[in-house]
Amino acid sequence: MGTATGRQEFMIQHAVYCESGSDPRTISDGEVDDDGKPRRAGIVWTASAHIITAIIGSGVLSLAWGMAQLGWIAGIGILLTFSVITYYTSSLLADCYRYPKSASGKRNYTYMAAVNAYLGENMRKVCGLFQFLILGGATIGYTITASVSMVAIRKSNCFHKRGHGAPCKFSNNKYMIGLGITEILVSQIPNFHKLSWLSIVAAIMSFAYSSIGLGLAFTKVISGHGHRTTLTGVEVGVDVTAAEKIWTIFRAIGDMAFACAYSVILIEIQDTLRSSPPENKAMKKANMIAILTSTTFYLMCGCFGYAAFGNKAPGNMLTGFGFYEPFWLIDLANVCIVVHLVGAYQVLAQPIFSTFESWASMRWPNSEFVNTEYPLRIGSKKFNFSINFLRLTGRTTFVVVATLFAMALPFFNEILALLGAISYGPMTVYFPVEMHIAQNKIKRLSIRGLALQLLNLVCFLVSIAAASGAIQGMGHGLRASKPFQYKE
Repeated sequence: MGTATGRQEFMIQHAVYCESGSDPRTISDGEVDDDGKPRRAGIVWTASAHIITAIIGSGVLSLAWGMAQLGWIAGIGILLTFSVITYYTSSLLADCYRYPKSASGKRNYTYMAAVNAYLGENMRKVCGLFQFLILGGATIGYTITASVSMVAIRKSNCFHKRGHGAPCKFSNNKYMIGLGITEILVSQIPNFHKLSWLSIVAAIMSFAYSSIGLGLAFTKVISGHGHRTTLTGVEVGVDVTAAEKIWTIFRAIGDMAFACAYSVILIEIQDTLRSSPPENKAMKKANMIAILTSTTFYLMCGCFGYAAFGNKAPGNMLTGFGFYEPFWLIDLANVCIVVHLVGAYQVLAQPIFSTFESWASMRWPNSEFVNTEYPLRIGSKKFNFSINFLRLTGRTTFVVVATLFAMALPFFNEILALLGAISYGPMTVYFPVEMHIAQNKIKRLSIRGLALQLLNLVCFLVSIAAASGAIQGMGHGLRASKPFQYKE
């Protein structure tokens, strides 16, 4: 167990237990797959649903703003390009689920395990660094987004009661703290197996608020109240300076990349599929269905949102309807966002929790603080829930740190752009391409090898540009408002 392989096997077995909610040793042979895990029952449609749930989230609200920065031609073109690249590289990644690539190959349960199998231990560590940066950063972004929606509800009701000219401006901090307290409580749910109900609710909420935003934008356009749009987006000398135009283009590209990226959890989704038909073939079909669905939805939200608000489109589409009437519908959409993000936060944080707790169990196997579960009792009544001190302290610390970062850096679009830059280049393109080259023994100086490396290079440059735009936007935001004193 002291070797790298031993550590990986230990963490895999821990993940098996967490995902299934039962000890694999107690399951009969007829109920298990070739690896001893409970028999997988996922199909193409369930995998498609998982992907759509993962990618149609808060990123969709920034697409109208992204279209305004890029204009009709570049905005639609870049969004379609990201979708095509995502589908192609996701198909390459789906082929890496087994090592070697065959029906009898060993399963890779996680993205990091696939990278380790094809590219080695060092690249696995690099992949893990990016994966945890993305997941951790997303929890910060979701904290910011949820607080913006809670403030929007407060402002909507303030304007409704006191009139449109009322000074309705509120601090985001207490709402971030309230969300953090909620996440501390919810994060004590031990594993994914017991989070399924929360994920289902979150998925319903994501479609609800996205549909409300799309419906409001569509209504505004067909009623003739849409604003002026241009082929190239915001105009230099009219809306922005030349330098500001460049930086906002970079951030818009990062936002669109974030909206399309889901490779970071693709292998984990593929691990839910039954083995017949082969998992990679089923996953490729799921990729196609999910990409077509999400891209169609994104184009509608981005285009109708841009047509409704023009070059003045807000960073969060729902905040652009003035917080006025119908105030109750906007309130409902923002409530849906908050509920969705409470669940999405946990889906993204659970892999971090699981990895840390697996490492701690291996490092201190005899520690009661780390390993002992204490059943929850109130009087003589025993609940189907237990408390673990490592889980209580470790997860609470994580949520507190994420909340403090969110309070210090309350920038919606910039956070999304930075996450898109971090996730798209390395996780969506680089690792799938490199594993495909290694898997098929493609010569790097061949035409195909050069084309794949050119794709890597282009996406790397795009990621650098998007990250630069996001960091510049954060710097500008920090000059405009002090940390922990942000108001909307």
